[in-house]
Amino acid sequence: MEKPPPHLTTMLKPIEAPIVAVTVYTDRALITRRGTIALTGDETALTIANLPTTLDPDSVRVSGRGQIPVKLQGVTIDRQFTTEPVGDQLRSISQEIDRLEVEKTRLQVQLDTLTLQSEFIQGLRQKTEQSFSRNLATKNIDLEDTSNLLNFIGTKNTEYATTREEILLQKQQLEKQLQALQSQFQQLQHPRSKENFQITVAILQGRGCANVSEIPTETISETTPEFQLEVTYVVQNASWKPLYDLRVQHQTLHLTYLAAITQTSGEDWSDIRLTLSTAKPGLGTLPPKLEAWYIDVPRMRSRDFSKGLISRAAPAPDDELYKGRAQRSVVEQAFPEEPEYEAEAEIAMAEISQDGGVVTFQISGDSNIPSDGNPHKVTILNEPIPCQFTYLAMPSLVSFAYLQANAQNRSDGATLLPGKANIFREQVFVGTTDLENIAPSQDFKINLGIDEALKLDRTLIERQADKKLLGSNRRITYAYRITVTNLTDRPIKLDLHDQIPHSRTDVIKVKLNKITPTIALGELGRLHWHLDLAANRQIEVYYQFAIEHPENAQITGLSL
Repeated sequence: MEKPPPHLTTMLKPIEAPIVAVTVYTDRALITRRGTIALTGDETALTIANLPTTLDPDSVRVSGRGQIPVKLQGVTIDRQFTTEPVGDQLRSISQEIDRLEVEKTRLQVQLDTLTLQSEFIQGLRQKTEQSFSRNLATKNIDLEDTSNLLNFIGTKNTEYATTREEILLQKQQLEKQLQALQSQFQQLQHPRSKENFQITVAILQGRGCANVSEIPTETISETTPEFQLEVTYVVQNASWKPLYDLRVQHQTLHLTYLAAITQTSGEDWSDIRLTLSTAKPGLGTLPPKLEAWYIDVPRMRSRDFSKGLISRAAPAPDDELYKGRAQRSVVEQAFPEEPEYEAEAEIAMAEISQDGGVVTFQISGDSNIPSDGNPHKVTILNEPIPCQFTYLAMPSLVSFAYLQANAQNRSDGATLLPGKANIFREQVFVGTTDLENIAPSQDFKINLGIDEALKLDRTLIERQADKKLLGSNRRITYAYRITVTNLTDRPIKLDLHDQIPHSRTDVIKVKLNKITPTIALGELGRLHWHLDLAANRQIEVYYQFAIEHPENAQITGLSL
């Protein structure tokens, strides 16, 4: 291919613009690249190559600043098909294949030698077997010589067999390596072209394209002035979702707000300023259009059946995606000068900002998110949450209590997005739960699992049928006692739930006779006590109810 004239090569100049910042949304990411180049005055366009195919061409935006006036005249996005040079890689693989072939030949020689030695031992055994037996019968040789000969033959056979197995295993592993290298060599001999995008920014240099008075004279270099180009674009196959760790330690609930970031955009994000946003740019700026909802009768000849009833308009592009930049924050960590290892390591937090309903998390420090499809976790915040602990018990169903934390999100805290939460009590993993959207100052409840520090016992202590009928009705009285024991060294609050039967018919009547402590009967026969238990104390709950029904009536559902 004939090379272009030197003056044309100078006009189109590539620029190295690494990724410096990434804003990750729930279904895409905004990439910011920035590069600096020395301008000679002949350049008419700057190019950034090898951009991923997940790039949205409509999302590309460019800006720049420099030591001389530069005007950005236009942006072009082109698809490029390139083939990476593989000569050095082929040469390296070929050398490795040759080395493994030599090693394979050496192993085969060792196997052949072992075979000859083993055949010699077997031949020696066969030739000396008869003569050795005769000499042993005529006592020309003693038992010690016999034992020595047998040990020699057995030892050699074992040694040869063990060595042979080791060599065969080495040869098998070597053949696998050879097969993999040969396959890789064949693939490199027929390389596939790689598709990517290239951004070309047309520029115009000179004092006629900008207001010279805005640029200080002392900043203009007389030799090779520098120009900084910034390019932003949106890529698909990138997302983040919230993840929480809730830890109960020393009667305090600690919330760790994490973000699991996943991306297969085709480019690694190395040493970048990372921002997470709850904005949903994919939904567009305009509300969807409600189309007509058609119904019809099936047509016998039609084979094209609709898979949906409602058609929605395609979302419009959202320029709000490119607006705004969160300020970068730096978390300083202090460690004691003396190595006593008493100070716990601090966790880098994110700087949180909110604009309307959109929350932005600016992750401190530099982040690395490779394009490997694996979730990579970063910490957004870690802080104690004000809460009160209560116990919930339903002794008619289970004989233990559940611990709950009634918490309130901080008034100056971040909105907790819907996500999975891992629950820990001290250092023990309890289970998982799902958090709903929780706004600042909003109350929420966390179930912390079973707590065996509370002992429950529910006993039927009375079942008495009246001997006399009440008219044509029979009455049966039941009574229960619930004993609750607080085995902890602290006072606790308990929500105790139980129930009495609820009649669905007028011919069966249920009446609550006695209850201690006194509470009002709830709907459908529900009983609910709010109890305060002192440390290492016991409390008893008692209730009695009666059921009246016709003497010959069969009652269903009364299993006590």
